[in-house]
Amino acid sequence: MKDTNRAKDSSAVPPCEKTARTLGEGIERLDAVVARLRAPDGCPWDKVQTLESLKPCLMEECYELLEKMASNDLAGHKEELGDVLLQIVFQAGIRRDRGEFSLLDAINAVCDKLVRRHPHVFAGRKVDGVGDVLANWESIKKSEGVKGDGGAPKSALAGVPANLPSLLKAQRVQAKAARGGYEPLPKAESRRLVGEALSRVDAAAAASDGTAEAKDGVKREFGRLVFALAAYARFLDIDAETALKNETDAFAEKFLAVEGRGGGAGR
Repeated sequence: MKDTNRAKDSSAVPPCEKTARTLGEGIERLDAVVARLRAPDGCPWDKVQTLESLKPCLMEECYELLEKMASNDLAGHKEELGDVLLQIVFQAGIRRDRGEFSLLDAINAVCDKLVRRHPHVFAGRKVDGVGDVLANWESIKKSEGVKGDGGAPKSALAGVPANLPSLLKAQRVQAKAARGGYEPLPKAESRRLVGEALSRVDAAAAASDGTAEAKDGVKREFGRLVFALAAYARFLDIDAETALKNETDAFAEKFLAVEGRGGGAGR
């Protein structure tokens, strides 16, 4: 009698459907799945995607991943990590089809960079704490001679994405500038500057006559206040973006509870 419980011969399973047993096989399987989806007889949606059209997909997947990271949802975290990895493989596939570079090129590039910028791990260089590690990282970046437009060395701020959320961007710019030798708001002054910035906001608001120019002045002073708060949070070792998100989420939870009891905003 035929044993119907016997596992299917793995050689009969199509490559895209075959469960990977190693990390290498897993990457190859995902790459094959994406290639199949983008083949001439593949999925109509996947075939027409471009790097431009994938931008919102990548942003959405990253935010969904951040949401799962904030919880203890292991299954959700695993799924969202896979979704972000899909975006990486998808973009690399588009570049490969254009003859520009492959996923393997991207992997080797980041591995080479990590080895090169961690001489204390791979080349026996001595370091004294995290500060030395960060200083070495910036020094090695400069020695690599990375150039920007016109052949000039890239700014220390070149690695800060333009579209980061504003609070996170403020802290990243401040930290990068500080590591480059320019501290925008020294630690000893950051708390005092928060108070001064708030006073300037109050003064600008009180003097405003409602014109566009006056409103711009209030907005400018308010921006300086938030920038000072970001600096103060950085010196307290607080991620300002996460702190604000947590407080906003806590308020939303309280509001939903009140709303659920019939005490909504219109009452």
